[in-house]
Amino acid sequence: MSHPIESTPDRLSGLLERFRVRAHLFHTGALCGISRFDVKERGFLHVLREGHLTLSHSARGLPRRMEIREPSLLFYPRHVIHTFHNPPVEGSQFTCATLEFAGGAMNPVARALPPLIVLPLARVEGLDAALSLLFAETGRVRCGQRLLADRLFEVVLIQLLRWMLDHPADAGIQAGLITGLSDPRLARALVAMHEAPGETWNLDRMASCAGMSRSAFASAFREIVGQTPADYLAGWRISLAQARLRDGVPIKLLANELGYANPSALSRVFAAKVGKSPREWLQTQASEH
Repeated sequence: MSHPIESTPDRLSGLLERFRVRAHLFHTGALCGISRFDVKERGFLHVLREGHLTLSHSARGLPRRMEIREPSLLFYPRHVIHTFHNPPVEGSQFTCATLEFAGGAMNPVARALPPLIVLPLARVEGLDAALSLLFAETGRVRCGQRLLADRLFEVVLIQLLRWMLDHPADAGIQAGLITGLSDPRLARALVAMHEAPGETWNLDRMASCAGMSRSAFASAFREIVGQTPADYLAGWRISLAQARLRDGVPIKLLANELGYANPSALSRVFAAKVGKSPREWLQTQASEH
């Protein structure tokens, strides 16, 4: 028996509160000639304001060369080496920021997105006001400019993510978290799990949140998200565990917080998902930083 569907909940706030993203303005103005961008564990958000751009990549799965001839957003959620080829004298006008997703490559939002999204500015509804404020702030030096510009870049990013939730196919997004949140029914169950990961989540309860039967929910979830509801929930809990472990929270406190009977149960699921025990994973993280 189906249940009436209420309005779609806030699909982004809970995610971004748990896995924050920070923007850091590093350039505004013309870029001339060749510019190479390579900052470990950082994404990038470039705004091509005027002019045209030839963009190149060496990584597999990305176009070797692209021509961009209208004002556009270039969004790299994860570390990807990329090169701009601009006219040698006058160049093209850009405003650029690095992006620091909490958890790096493990961040569930960054992980759910393709390595590059290029969108004309005119295509993304709601960007005009935020971009106008950003361009005005970066146009001349004033007190607090850098901090305010960073926050405005974060506003632009949230507007972009909001648009992608409503237009996942146009953004080239494959099955996963974003496509799940794009479905009004599945979004209700996903948001509920995101906000209360420590509660008991069986298939009946998830389906009830979505206003669907068990079988319909399980089938739609697998098709749209690309994995079973139980597997998704386990992955979400382990992403939270990784973030909390990096903050110094002991595993014995995390088990109850994330809905596991004891630390051993959490450690078993962690090892199955990550390939290492929580202790081994933490040691690896420490050696990499």
